[in-house]
Amino acid sequence: MTDDYSIEKRLNYLGKELIQEILDTSDVKTFPPNTWLVREGEYIKVIPIVLNGLVKVFTQIDDKELLLYYIQPEQSCIMSFASGLNNEKSKFFAVTEEESAVLLIPAYKVAKWVTSAPRINLLFYQQYGLRYSELIDTINRLLYYKLDKRLLDYLIEKVKITGKNPIKISHKEIANELGTAREVISRLIKKLESQNLVKLHRDSLEVIL
Repeated sequence: MTDDYSIEKRLNYLGKELIQEILDTSDVKTFPPNTWLVREGEYIKVIPIVLNGLVKVFTQIDDKELLLYYIQPEQSCIMSFASGLNNEKSKFFAVTEEESAVLLIPAYKVAKWVTSAPRINLLFYQQYGLRYSELIDTINRLLYYKLDKRLLDYLIEKVKITGKNPIKISHKEIANELGTAREVISRLIKKLESQNLVKLHRDSLEVIL
């Protein structure tokens, strides 16, 4: 369980006064894996900071998904920040990848703190730089990388972020996050296996690093 001390330690750069306001007005909730935190078209009422666990953010076009980025511990979702401050409907989805403890800050409070407690901007300035770089990388991969290269990069990143290898993930899940068909992913995984880049287990996939 995440206590006040660990929140203060993780967010100490915000200063004691602002941290205390956050603690007084926010909730910490633990969500099981595959829990929807945000759906497209919803108004953003709370802005999350992940304390433990992992959350994925993606967009969806027709029946295909495209993974945008992961929210790791001590990180927030810059798209939630932007939508919450502007009172706009979400244009993205957010789902827990694994059990996650999340600090939920009311969006209206963050909107006030932007001017009254500008230290809060430190958190989101960091996120802007991080997410901008990640989104540029995603665009470059879409434009210039073949799908087998994108698949291998995706698997390596998944291992790095989760700290797990082998990873338990279905071909369908991979296809959804890369915006393609399951059959295509199955074929490419067999290709990577023949190149000794991955190893298939009964219910998981191991990346040969």
